[in-house]
Amino acid sequence: MYKIKNFNKENENIHKIIKIINIILCICIIPIIIYNATLMIKSIINPNKTPDFFGFKTFVIISESMEPNIMPGDAIIVKNINQNDLNVGDIISFHDSDYINTHRIVEIINENGLIRYKTKGDNNKREDRNLVAYKNVEGKYLLKIKGFGKFIEVIQSKVTLVILLLLLVVILTYQTRINKRKLKRKEKRYEYNKKILEESKNAKP
Repeated sequence: MYKIKNFNKENENIHKIIKIINIILCICIIPIIIYNATLMIKSIINPNKTPDFFGFKTFVIISESMEPNIMPGDAIIVKNINQNDLNVGDIISFHDSDYINTHRIVEIINENGLIRYKTKGDNNKREDRNLVAYKNVEGKYLLKIKGFGKFIEVIQSKVTLVILLLLLVVILTYQTRINKRKLKRKEKRYEYNKKILEESKNAKP
């Protein structure tokens, strides 16, 4: 009897630990799934526009043009911003042909009411050849996550979304089965105790 009780207690403790791990995994996985799915849906709805997450976008730096402030391999977060809120000295991400560059505004040019931005990489000797129109601005630089470029690329991939969805399904399925087993054990225990109580009442003279 002692061994059975001891085994059941150890088994219950293991289930509690697994439950805590599952909760932690869900807390980590669900936000990533929501983030990834939002970007994917927006990219399908509007394929010609970089998808954002509540106005925020992430890019991975691959060039050395903004060293030492922003290094290759860094992930940066930019935010959608109104044209009137852009000033000289701001760092912006913008379309340049088929690429997205992240450079600093060094001059704002107003030509007959048409605003364009002259930009330059902090590590470049010369200013960028082309002026940037507001319609090509992806957002204003907010912050960088040092060395997290590869991690962001992995998070935003379709393969990661599928893997995380499958993992979430496995976790929820496992936890549901465990909860059902616990419920069945409680029902059996209740029925057993009820039976013992009835037998003890019937046994009384």
